[in-house]
Amino acid sequence: MNLFAFFAAFVQSTRSLWRVGQTVLGIIFRHPITGTSIIPILPDGRIVLIRRRDDGLWALPGGMVDWGEDIPSTVCRELMEETGLELVSIRRLVGVYSSPDRDPRIHSICIVVEAQVQGNMEVEDTLEVSEIQAFFPNSLPPGKMSHDHTRQLQDYLNGLTTLA
Repeated sequence: MNLFAFFAAFVQSTRSLWRVGQTVLGIIFRHPITGTSIIPILPDGRIVLIRRRDDGLWALPGGMVDWGEDIPSTVCRELMEETGLELVSIRRLVGVYSSPDRDPRIHSICIVVEAQVQGNMEVEDTLEVSEIQAFFPNSLPPGKMSHDHTRQLQDYLNGLTTLA
């Protein structure tokens, strides 16, 4: 194993430990964890979705807000980690979703934004993401998406700003 591969494996395991730690802290302190979902829009109007490794379902990219991080920074980081895409701008707030059962792992509050993005799609976080694909709004994959992402995407497509 070369030094780069070792360092990459170390970073991935550290990230995984941090996520486990966040979940444990949420359970101990019984407070919701804040996260984001991103509706990434490519210059040609396609919406970028990821396929999650844990449940095999299509999902919006996103993740938990790290300590000391604001929402725009989280959006930028999660986009790069999960899709390889760069954030051009956050276009609008789609909604804030806080139902205790919206995420099967933990009680989380999810801030959903529409984002203009650019670059080449590439799975960066292979532990979380198995596939990445872009879809025109009229040809999104059928069926249930992970967590409550079906509702988030439907609210976006209907032009809503949701507090739920």
